Amino acid sequence: MVTNILKAILNIKANGDFNLSNILVFPKNKPSSVNRANAVGQALEYFMKDGFCNTFFEKNAQVKLEKYSENFSYLGNQNNPPDIIVKNGDAIEVKKIDGIKKSDLALNSSYPKYKLYSDSTMITQACKDCEPGWKEKDIIYAVGFMNGFDLKLLILIYGDCYAANSNIYKRVKDAVVNGLTSSNLEFSETNELGRVNRVDPLGITNLRIRGMWTIQNPWKVYEDVFNYNKNSKFSLIAMMRKEKFDSFPEEDKTAISKLNASNVKIQNPDNPAQQLDTKIIRYDIQ
Repeated sequence: MVTNILKAILNIKANGDFNLSNILVFPKNKPSSVNRANAVGQALEYFMKDGFCNTFFEKNAQVKLEKYSENFSYLGNQNNPPDIIVKNGDAIEVKKIDGIKKSDLALNSSYPKYKLYSDSTMITQACKDCEPGWKEKDIIYAVGFMNGFDLKLLILIYGDCYAANSNIYKRVKDAVVNGLTSSNLEFSETNELGRVNRVDPLGITNLRIRGMWTIQNPWKVYEDVFNYNKNSKFSLIAMMRKEKFDSFPEEDKTAISKLNASNVKIQNPDNPAQQLDTKIIRYDIQ
């Protein structure tokens, strides 16, 4: 494993600069050069890339690209999850919330992910082919709460602490699709929920049906255990299952133990009657 979430947390702590207006990005028309980010969402995504690659201070475009290639097997696009896949490691989905508030996360046509699966219809072929033979990956939701370009709170939470198994969401999606197909409308299947063709007498109007999934943001879901202090200049909170934490290299676990780490039980997203053992890691600047 080249990099991982524990390394990223330590790199973010060492960086110490949480005004993302200074984050360097690769312009689409000039990928061999770096410019300052001009959009908050773009800046947050590159902040996460730099966190995992420890390239916050790298201004040489070629060196930065090489570091990305060393550590990542896939970098996504705006329309298809995930945003990042760590080589032989976890997938990362970056989400931005404007302000320090408990707004829901907009997932658009992609339902919440317990894990990322290679047979998902919502990912690109390039993502499916990014590593030979991969079937599933743990996924991290990286949720940044932004005040302008100032990152105030960063929550890193694994999907299996946050979302139910994919069958739960597929069942709802299938119920909607089956309801449409059983009607007298001319229905065709797509990667969206569906499409109704020729709905008017001339047969020139079609209806695209898209799912617009949302999920409560993790701060709202786990407010009692996160204990976020709004007066902090910056806070990072990471949550993962204990067995996930135990799977990381000993040197990384030893290094992260210098931060505030605690064991917390949470409800199982698939069965709230059961309790899961999780590890919460915190870093705060007051």
